[in-house]
Amino acid sequence: MKRLLIILSVFLGITANVLHAEPTLIPAPPEIAASSYILMDAYTGDILVSHNADEKLPPASLTKLMTAYITEYELARGDIAMTDQVTISKKAWRMKGSRTFVREGTKVPLKTLMQGMIVQSGNDATVAIAEHIAGSESAFADLMNQHAKLLGMKDSHFVNATGYPVDGHYSSAHDIAIIARATITQFPENYPIYAEKYFTYNNIRQPNRNRLLWRDKSVDGLKTGHTEAAGYCLAASAVRNGTRLISVVMGTKSDEARAGESQKLLDYGFRYYETRKLYSRGQVLSNARVWGGSQNTVKVGFANDVLVTLPRQDADSLPASLQLNPTLEAPIKVGDVLGKITVGTPGNIVLEKNVVALEPVDQGGFFKRMFDKIKLFFMNLF
Repeated sequence: MKRLLIILSVFLGITANVLHAEPTLIPAPPEIAASSYILMDAYTGDILVSHNADEKLPPASLTKLMTAYITEYELARGDIAMTDQVTISKKAWRMKGSRTFVREGTKVPLKTLMQGMIVQSGNDATVAIAEHIAGSESAFADLMNQHAKLLGMKDSHFVNATGYPVDGHYSSAHDIAIIARATITQFPENYPIYAEKYFTYNNIRQPNRNRLLWRDKSVDGLKTGHTEAAGYCLAASAVRNGTRLISVVMGTKSDEARAGESQKLLDYGFRYYETRKLYSRGQVLSNARVWGGSQNTVKVGFANDVLVTLPRQDADSLPASLQLNPTLEAPIKVGDVLGKITVGTPGNIVLEKNVVALEPVDQGGFFKRMFDKIKLFFMNLF
């Protein structure tokens, strides 16, 4: 990815002048010993590295990221609470594999079950959560597939809440990264659970299986997975100097390998890329002319921060051009699209994004509208 070092200038409808400099040179990504992998910028969603990232594979306990996401979604809606006392069913109690060791017939706080699911990868805790939210694990799986569709996950189908091996249950590295990104950006208040190194329940202390939590202080999540069919999998995230990356590796050969290969991806991404904020929410790019309005101009900008993923480089600016719609007429509502901004050079567009009205403009009075129509008519003649 080659990008020129240049100066940022924004002109109404006029492309900025460009100062040419040496292109940024980036080496090929490292060799990764995994069946499938991806490296994504958590804030922009840009994919920096990928290999077989859309291949449908058994996700093992990476499935629990979707279960946790739905739980956090329901928490945000207020339909459930961390203080809910969840009754442990016989089915949950009898789950095999990784366990939190909850007991049939007892009531356990939802927060405790969340920690058991995320930190200990407890299948029993996971099934208990699914039953609490949807009534049964099969009904919860329907919710999982509905959320997957809403999130744009194109290569996933969930049959259970845990990732326990079963035909027809699959996902992809790309889709797992999508879940991870949604978890981080939509529900940051719950994200610290993913960084917990140990969790104790029923006097049994278990470690988080994500080795990177001990090795790399910038890593603060997310989830491991392992079955014979899936191999060793890891979805990890780390933040350094304002850039947050997500890595997903699937189908590695060992616990050590999934940690090591993930570290390679993260180190590569942080070494050569960065997330840059080009514009802030509410930043005024222009006071654009409005015709027939109660006022003659409208503030134009962005409803949200504008972020891009770029190679690290010495210059901290990019060329940009703002193109407004030919004629802006009142009434205008906050959020109405009034044009677009293009960032980059003609052969290397970094970003194209709509600009919107930051304030409303009502229609002017009768004479104001008539005067503006006459003035606009004569302007268009020339």
